[in-house]
Amino acid sequence: MDSGYIAQQLVNGLILGSMYALVAIGFSMIYGIVRLINFAHGDIVMIGAFATLAFIETVGLPFPLVALCVFLTCCGVGIVIERVSFRPMRGAPQVTGFIASLGISIMLQNIGILTLSAQPRNFSFPGYMQTILHLGSVSFRIIDLVIFLTAIVLMVTLVLLVKKTKLGIAMRATAENIDVARLMGININHTIMATFAIGSGLAGIAGLMWGGKFGQIDPLMGYVPGLKSFVAAVIGGVGSIPGAILGGFILGLAEVLFVGLLPPIYSSYRDAFVFGTLIVILIILPNGLLGKDLEDRA
Repeated sequence: MDSGYIAQQLVNGLILGSMYALVAIGFSMIYGIVRLINFAHGDIVMIGAFATLAFIETVGLPFPLVALCVFLTCCGVGIVIERVSFRPMRGAPQVTGFIASLGISIMLQNIGILTLSAQPRNFSFPGYMQTILHLGSVSFRIIDLVIFLTAIVLMVTLVLLVKKTKLGIAMRATAENIDVARLMGININHTIMATFAIGSGLAGIAGLMWGGKFGQIDPLMGYVPGLKSFVAAVIGGVGSIPGAILGGFILGLAEVLFVGLLPPIYSSYRDAFVFGTLIVILIILPNGLLGKDLEDRA
C-alpha cells in the first residue's frame, strides 16, 4: 500500500465528506433554532437529484443554471414543509416534531416511488464533467473537483451570511433564545422559514452532487446519506455550523479510509462503522467536537 494509494483515498474522502457536510449543515441549522431533528431532511437530497435530472433532460438548461434552479426548488420544498407541517406544531413536545419528521420522510419516499417508480435511473451529466484529471499519483474527474469546490464556496458563503448579515444575526439571536428574539422585534416565523429554506437548498445541491458522483438515483436514495449526515452533525456538535462542516469531512474521510485501507471483506460493514463511530463519539463527547450544552425547547 503506497503513498499514492493513500493520497487517492484521502481525496475520495474529502469529496464524500463535502457532500455529507452540506446536508449536515441543514440538520444543525434547524436544530440550533427550533431544537428539531428533521429526519425528512435527507429526502430533500433525493428531491434535489430528481430536480437536477428534470432540469437537464426536460428543460435543457446549462449546468450553472441547473444548480441555481435546484437550489431554489429545494428552498421552496423546505418552506412548504416548515409552513405546513412544523409551524402548526411549534410549542408542542419535541417528540411530536420528531415523529412528524419521520412521517414526512416516509411520505416523500412513497410519493417518489408512486410518481417516479422505485427503479433506479441513470444520472447523466455533460460529458466534459466525466473527464479524468491527474495530479501526480491522484486521479479525479472534473465533477469531483466541481463537487469539492462548490461545497467549499457554499459553506464559506453560509458562514459569512450567518456572521455578517441581518438574517444571520436574526438566526443567531433566535437560536440563543427564541422568546427574547421575539421581544426584540425579530420576525421569528420568517427567520425559521429562511433557515429551513437555506438548509433544504444546500441538501438539494448535495443531491445534485450525489447523482453526479455515483451516476444513479432513486426515490430512496436520500435515506442513508441523510442518516449519515445526521451522524456527521452529531460528531461535530449538533447546532454548530462549523461543527457540521468538520463532522462531515471527518465522517467522509473515516468511511473512505475504513473501506480503502482494510481488507475488502470488511467493506460491506461501512454503515456499521459509521454508526459505531457515532456511539463512541456520544460516549466520549456527548455534545460533539464543537457542540455546547443546549436547553431543550418545547
